[in-house]
Amino acid sequence: MTLPPHAPIHEPIRRTKIVATLGPASDRPGVLERMIAAGVDVVRLNFSHGSADDHRRRLVEVREIATRLGRSVAALGDLQGPKIRIARFRDGAVELEQGQAFVLDVALDGEAGDAGRVGCDYKALADDVAPGDRLLLDDGRLVVDVTRVAGSEIHTTVVQGGRLSNNKGINKQGGGLSAPALTDKDKADLATAIDIGVDYLAVSFPRSAADMHEARALLGSAGAEIGLVAKLERAEAVADDATLDGIIEASEAVMVARGDLGVEIGDEALIGTQKRIIKHARSHNRAVITATQMMESMIEAPLPTRAEVFDVANAVLDATDAVMLSAETAAGDFPVETIEAMARVCLGAERERIAQESGHRIHEGFSRIDETIALSAMYAANHLAGVAAIACMTATGYTPLIASRIRSGLPIVGLAHNPVAQRRMALYRGVISLPFDTSEMTAGELNDRALERLVAQGIAEPGDHVILTRGDHMNAHGGTNTLKILDVGDDHGAG
Repeated sequence: MTLPPHAPIHEPIRRTKIVATLGPASDRPGVLERMIAAGVDVVRLNFSHGSADDHRRRLVEVREIATRLGRSVAALGDLQGPKIRIARFRDGAVELEQGQAFVLDVALDGEAGDAGRVGCDYKALADDVAPGDRLLLDDGRLVVDVTRVAGSEIHTTVVQGGRLSNNKGINKQGGGLSAPALTDKDKADLATAIDIGVDYLAVSFPRSAADMHEARALLGSAGAEIGLVAKLERAEAVADDATLDGIIEASEAVMVARGDLGVEIGDEALIGTQKRIIKHARSHNRAVITATQMMESMIEAPLPTRAEVFDVANAVLDATDAVMLSAETAAGDFPVETIEAMARVCLGAERERIAQESGHRIHEGFSRIDETIALSAMYAANHLAGVAAIACMTATGYTPLIASRIRSGLPIVGLAHNPVAQRRMALYRGVISLPFDTSEMTAGELNDRALERLVAQGIAEPGDHVILTRGDHMNAHGGTNTLKILDVGDDHGAG
């Protein structure tokens, strides 16, 4: 969150960030501005829908509104990935009955499906499955078991029937489909993402760190400032800690993408896996987004269900950096109300003591000076009475990221001259991003100007302590080597 120089904070500061997907609902006149004013920290551009011009237009509008409102709002481009789908039915849909035979035929004409068989856009499916495998259609609403594979035909028996319509997704329980994480469409969309200037790029269905390294190579020097987000939605990605940690370390952030992941590993395993992902991401100093159906009922209703409130609050108490809205804000009837409700729930959960206590890395050694300073600042802030904030002068946003891995009720203020760093920090839990240009300041002025900035924002007031981290050489990556505890005096007023 960023505020203009003379817009002090009067309300409690929400630490958990909100990611909102843009779409037809947010395109309605005045809605996007109300969404950002209501608390959106990151906008998601979903490349599964819309054209490059749609995404460009929306991002231009976001940047204009954010500048006008004094907010730092990051943009997350989300690649579609290899969504494996059935083809189409002659009559648009069929009803499958429990116990009946049904054939997935990868050679069938794409428009020729009927109650007995349907085509598939993923031609390698017949090579990826074997008798005994269970396939889940339409996000698990229908279930079929493979009985035999004959050439292009996958013969199945319906275990759980229902209505099946065109282009619904296919998952294999337990994972194991070999489709590459980056399709030709993804590679074209990646170029669009670089061109329009997103801050983060989400890669769908990575199986291992190699998929993230491939995306990094495709970004190249032109996309060097774009952070990669790994969407964890394949069973293989979370099957063991080594694979999970490899993906996390190859990314700037990860997303608990609970839709496809829940289908592949089973809903009963999802809550434990969500907690494990969040814990591992934080231990590796990476940001983490929790996503999918968080306030699904608000697509059509003005208030969330109690279950949705508990779901969001649970993710907050697990210390997720961000919670994400999908169709709720892209296509729903109440996008602004959904953001307001999510913000209320986050604030409510953050008042709980568990959300403010941390033992993060307390028994570990450190190898980097900037990490040592950042974590020392947080422990000092959490144990010294009278501290109002932790302020980090930063060139890249890395020190505030490290500091934000420790639970606290205090704001972490990232003071950055670089707008890219400001927007990157919009994803980090508990971090307030403020523009702070040090180019015309002498070394002796830096501390006083920083305190004046915090007082002007209403973050600190005379009599408070502020813990400040900085480097001897400003605007140098990895240069944070100093921690100071400063007293806010009467001469630091907003003037």
